[in-house]
Amino acid sequence: MRAHELTVGRTFGVTFDHGEDFFEALSTFCRDNGIRQGYIPSFIGAFAEAEIVGACEKLTDPDAPVWAKTCVTNVEAFGAGTLAHDPATGGILPHIHVSAGLKAQSADGRTSHLLSAKVQFLSELLIVEVTSPTMTRPRNPDLYDVPLLTFG
Repeated sequence: MRAHELTVGRTFGVTFDHGEDFFEALSTFCRDNGIRQGYIPSFIGAFAEAEIVGACEKLTDPDAPVWAKTCVTNVEAFGAGTLAHDPATGGILPHIHVSAGLKAQSADGRTSHLLSAKVQFLSELLIVEVTSPTMTRPRNPDLYDVPLLTFG
């Protein structure tokens, strides 16, 4: 286990508009407001389309992370995540999970790691800035090269 007390800064209410790319809008917001790291305690919204982690075929190694993606369309979404600092680019490295209900299929649900999304109507987010410690996401070569959140 790793833990560190977080010093939080500003808190923002943010909305993304119809047709926006979710991750581009998030990166633009962070760049425009000087957010290097933080967390999203929750967000709600709709996506015209989204790619989430998921596989339909049998996994060769069930303990390994799944890198495959599945596409969902016309979903209502609830999510949360963290924003780590990317020292190589100066940008952010988001890690966001969503639960998405397929509107045309009785709100049948999918829950997974969000890879991409196009906003449908709107997305409403709460974003909390973390001023210290530095939060990064280096890849762990001993654990399938998974990027893991680190502090300090």
